[in-house]
Amino acid sequence: VQLQASGGGLVQPGGSLRLSCAASGFTLDYYTIGWFRQAPGKEREWVSCISSSNSRTYYAGSVKGRFTISRDNAENTVYLQMNRLKPEDTSLYYCARTSTPNSLLSLRNRQNPRTYDYWGQGTLVTVSS
Repeated sequence: VQLQASGGGLVQPGGSLRLSCAASGFTLDYYTIGWFRQAPGKEREWVSCISSSNSRTYYAGSVKGRFTISRDNAENTVYLQMNRLKPEDTSLYYCARTSTPNSLLSLRNRQNPRTYDYWGQGTLVTVSS
């Protein structure tokens, strides 16, 4: 089981980036996948997740309306489209998988890093002029 996050980079405020989370060793559609971020000196923060089966999406208040999570089953990849980026979005972004069935996940569970059992290596997003 592996998750490979990519797509990070340097972008100006107001710009856009699309992060990818490519899965191998399992079928991504069967699992809830989350994106988290962690800035230096700060705790890991939940950003968004997409549910297995029904692909329902959830967002942190700080990114709602600017970020969009989606899944491409043919590519076995989850994407995080990030628009109208702000300097405070600067962080290392991780994707993660939880083995907990979607029906057992409360919103609090989805936001908790401990719910997730496999993590990608992180991709750095820097928003700066």
